[in-house]
Amino acid sequence: MFRRKHHSQDVQDNDAVHREAKINELKASIGPLSGRSLEFCDDACLRRYLEARNWNVDKAKKMLEETLKWRSTYKPEDIRWHEVASEGETGKVYRANFQDRKGRTVLVLRPGKQNTSSHDNQLRHFVYLIENAILNLPEGQEQMAWLIDFSGWSLNLSVPMKTARETINILQNHYPERLAVAFLYNPPRIFETFWKDSCSEEKMDQERCIIYL
Repeated sequence: MFRRKHHSQDVQDNDAVHREAKINELKASIGPLSGRSLEFCDDACLRRYLEARNWNVDKAKKMLEETLKWRSTYKPEDIRWHEVASEGETGKVYRANFQDRKGRTVLVLRPGKQNTSSHDNQLRHFVYLIENAILNLPEGQEQMAWLIDFSGWSLNLSVPMKTARETINILQNHYPERLAVAFLYNPPRIFETFWKDSCSEEKMDQERCIIYL
């Protein structure tokens, strides 16, 4: 029993050393940074990009460089509430004033409250809320949870496909490993085509899990 525990600890230690080496390798490969890019690319950030690319340094580097380019032009940290306030008037997306059981920030999304048709403003509103949710993560917590309430939703209120695709692109490619779980409340049956059985009980602790309520 002792040797088994000792072996398990050795494996964990080796994994930690290996991952630390990967982080340092990625850090060296992207070269010197300055300003906001330097602040953004801390060790936790590098770890998330490596995890998103299965610890492949070259793939993680490409992903991270694309994010740095995007952030330098989109400037998500400079978006202010008054610039996107009109998008939030109906409460279609907001940060909840509570955390989930694991201490994660919760974003509430209510597609049935859609009130605008501006592609650019909808994306900026979304990015603002993601940035705000990250800023309000408790110490030691890197992920958030989503609660998507489809009450009152109809096809007439659906987000244009272009906006939906860009939203997914931003989340997956520029905020990797940030979404831990998404709870879908009262989802339309149309969504079953895409997400049916996407999360079994055995997967409930895995990332990017979608749970029907």
